[in-house]
Amino acid sequence: MIYIILSVFLSLFILGMAVVAVHNKNVKVAIIAAGIVSLFSSILYLILAAPDVAMTEAAIGSGLSTVIFFYVLNKIRKNNA
Repeated sequence: MIYIILSVFLSLFILGMAVVAVHNKNVKVAIIAAGIVSLFSSILYLILAAPDVAMTEAAIGSGLSTVIFFYVLNKIRKNNA
């Protein structure tokens, strides 16, 4: 029963952060919100008994993608200045 409640809570939080990521005008906030979506998705995959998918999502989706987005944002701002 606790897993169902936790899964529903995580799903609603993921949806809320996805809305923040899509509708926010500040790019840094949108990148962080997308990283949070990916991080909580990996936790949800772990609850749903898919540890291999959870590790991949945490490493690539949350970690690497967020770092690459911030790197590219930094490069774009340096070139436009």
